[in-house]
Amino acid sequence: MNETQFGVRHIIGAPIATTRLAEQAIVCIPPRAAKFTLGEWTLSNDQRCRNTEDQQQLADRVLSESERVRDETAERAAIMKATSDRRIEERIGDVEFNKNELQIQRKEICLELEALSVYKTRLQDCLASLESNALTICRKCLMLRDGRIGIDLVVDDVEHALQQEITTILGAQSLLKRALEQLNEQMRRLRSTRYLLDRDLQYKQAAIDLDKGSLSLKPTDLCLSIYEGFANLDPANISAEEYNAYSANNIKLAAREVTSARPIRVFIDTLLNQVIDDLWAAYNKCNHEFNERIKETKGAKAKLEDMHRETTQKIMEMQNNILQLQKALSDKEGNVALAHTRLGRRAQRVGAELVRDPPGQALYYECEMLRHSVEQLQQMLHEATASLRYLLQTQIQLEEDINVKMNTLKIDEVDCMTLRATMDYHAY
Repeated sequence: MNETQFGVRHIIGAPIATTRLAEQAIVCIPPRAAKFTLGEWTLSNDQRCRNTEDQQQLADRVLSESERVRDETAERAAIMKATSDRRIEERIGDVEFNKNELQIQRKEICLELEALSVYKTRLQDCLASLESNALTICRKCLMLRDGRIGIDLVVDDVEHALQQEITTILGAQSLLKRALEQLNEQMRRLRSTRYLLDRDLQYKQAAIDLDKGSLSLKPTDLCLSIYEGFANLDPANISAEEYNAYSANNIKLAAREVTSARPIRVFIDTLLNQVIDDLWAAYNKCNHEFNERIKETKGAKAKLEDMHRETTQKIMEMQNNILQLQKALSDKEGNVALAHTRLGRRAQRVGAELVRDPPGQALYYECEMLRHSVEQLQQMLHEATASLRYLLQTQIQLEEDINVKMNTLKIDEVDCMTLRATMDYHAY
């Protein structure tokens, strides 16, 4: 190699060799590779063959293991899918069973609500009838009977019976209103329970639809997706025991409410029958008192009419008697005048002839007797006139009493009984 190639000059006899590296380019040549021996070559080839065979065996094991894992995972996936499908089907069956039970209870609740609605209508009709018909008629009868006049404006058994009937009606209204409140409360509880059942049925139907939709999915469907989020894919926080207890509690609640609603209907039937029986008893008692009072009033009126007829007859007789007394007095005036005239004439005698002889005594006695007779006739005429006046007053009083009785009969028999004939009690 030329020494000037590296920029180094060797001058013989020169003590220092000068180099100009900055002026010349440096060319690096790697060192010569070391040479291997034949044994190393053979060993390297054998080692490479053994490594290749080992890698091929490892690859064969990996391939067989991969095939086994693929088959195993495919089988496991099929088994898990079948298990999941079976579990979903079982779950759908369980949910549908609970749903059917809830639907049965809901149907029972709906039927019970319809029955209670009928009973509510019966109670409302009964209350309306009592308020607008019976109570109004009884109070109107009391008001009409206040129109009685005179002695007939009396607190009698009829008034007591009407007051008792009003008390019975008010008591019946109180009982029916209390029963209506209990019925409304029971209907409210049934509607609340039906709302809970409807919500539970809605949730169960949604769960069934979701599970059926999940059951119909296949691994080859295009709508599938892989979740790559961080939240839990199973957010359920209710255990199976809690779920079964929840469904069972809803069913028990519905059955309990239906069971508790049925005695209310029996109670309302009994209450209505008892109330109607009490009202009919009060109605019949009041009508009996009315009939008895009407009979008594008619009897009193008939007796007053008989007495009025007899009084009228007595008035006529008394008037004839007065006429006869007046005629007798007129007749006695002639006799008195005759006796007085005779005594006057005999008083004109003179001398010894003016003697008290029997004729004179007879005339004097006749005058006294006539005077006494006139006084008796006048006394009898005065008494007859007073009696006639009293009879006329009695006649007027009897006529007034008869009019009072006629007014009472009109009120009781015509007005009140006609109104009461429109009263009607039934169990609705």
